[in-house]
Amino acid sequence: MPGSLVLMGSGETSPTMVEVHRAVARGLRAGARAVLLDTPYAFQENAADISARARRYFARSVGLEVEVATGVTGADWVFSGPGSPTYALDRWAASGVAGDLRARVRSRQGVTVLASAAACTAGLATVPVYEIYKVGAEPHWREGIGLLEPLGLRAVLIPHFDNAEGGTHDTRYCYLGERRLSRMERELPSQTAVLGLDEHTALIIDLESEAVEVAGRGGLTVRRPGAVTVLPAGTRTSLAAVRDLAAGATSGTFAPPLPAASSAGGPAVTLEETIRSCEQLFKDAVGKPDLVAAARLVLDLEAEIVTWAADTEEDSGGVEQARELMRLLIARLGESAATAGLRPLVEPLLDLRAQLRGAGRYEVADALRAAMARGGVTVEDTPAGPRWSPATV
Repeated sequence: MPGSLVLMGSGETSPTMVEVHRAVARGLRAGARAVLLDTPYAFQENAADISARARRYFARSVGLEVEVATGVTGADWVFSGPGSPTYALDRWAASGVAGDLRARVRSRQGVTVLASAAACTAGLATVPVYEIYKVGAEPHWREGIGLLEPLGLRAVLIPHFDNAEGGTHDTRYCYLGERRLSRMERELPSQTAVLGLDEHTALIIDLESEAVEVAGRGGLTVRRPGAVTVLPAGTRTSLAAVRDLAAGATSGTFAPPLPAASSAGGPAVTLEETIRSCEQLFKDAVGKPDLVAAARLVLDLEAEIVTWAADTEEDSGGVEQARELMRLLIARLGESAATAGLRPLVEPLLDLRAQLRGAGRYEVADALRAAMARGGVTVEDTPAGPRWSPATV
């Protein structure tokens, strides 16, 4: 069976990573045993719900029937994703799973997919993101499980590398930001590189051929003191080239091949992008007005919510944001429908009112405005001209 190591920066159970999962699962034998390691989030009260959503995702989107387990012995395909990196580290070290994962990579057997929190543990050191970002601990490293060293990579792996949730404060580099990451880099052992995986991006390593591919929406950043190289999505190269880059042997001269169409499919649209696009398109449709198109957009948004419902990343809040927008658009659609029905009657009356005001007949114009209010239409004079809306009850 072909061996692969797949590391994901985020989006591991979202539509953006479906083609990546399908690509690496194609080589599995019939009846292959697929295991979901729930350790990183096992401490959460909703752990069972996260597992159920992940299993539905892999069954429906990838065609894999996945069992939840605490070990990887006998598994052909192993996946682990969101949660706490340090919680997973402690349990995997105590149970022997860390050693089993290393053995899978060292023997170049089976498919191993680690994402988000689990991916954070793959290098020789791990970012304790919960302790630093949420609890306020001083920046420090924890020992990693060392999956990259059997591949000749002396590196740490940082997911969520291009995170921008902070808005006014720097949450790049798995919520560390530049200041903390720069400080922590100085504490790494000599000749250690930082491999940064952007969100909705995967690093796919074929353990047999040592071919490497970056797939998804972002890139892989190889960061060393004084040198930063970004391999964009679509890049295909060799593990030897990445090793040289991480070791500094080709720093400043390494040129990845021109981005090509990824075998794992092109970049998909994220839910956040869908929300922004839908809101703008809805606004344009209502402005025309084209209420049929506006209603269709609401239905499209509802379909996206269903598609993204399996996403197990707890911190994004994207699905709930989409639901809130859908409720708002439905309300706006109702208001627009009422307005559209009145427009053929109201706009001629507004033209008449403007003529009366232009002729100085303000008393009659005001009487017309009052009559419209009694009929259920509120008229407001603004610097840009009169604005009308159905009167609220």
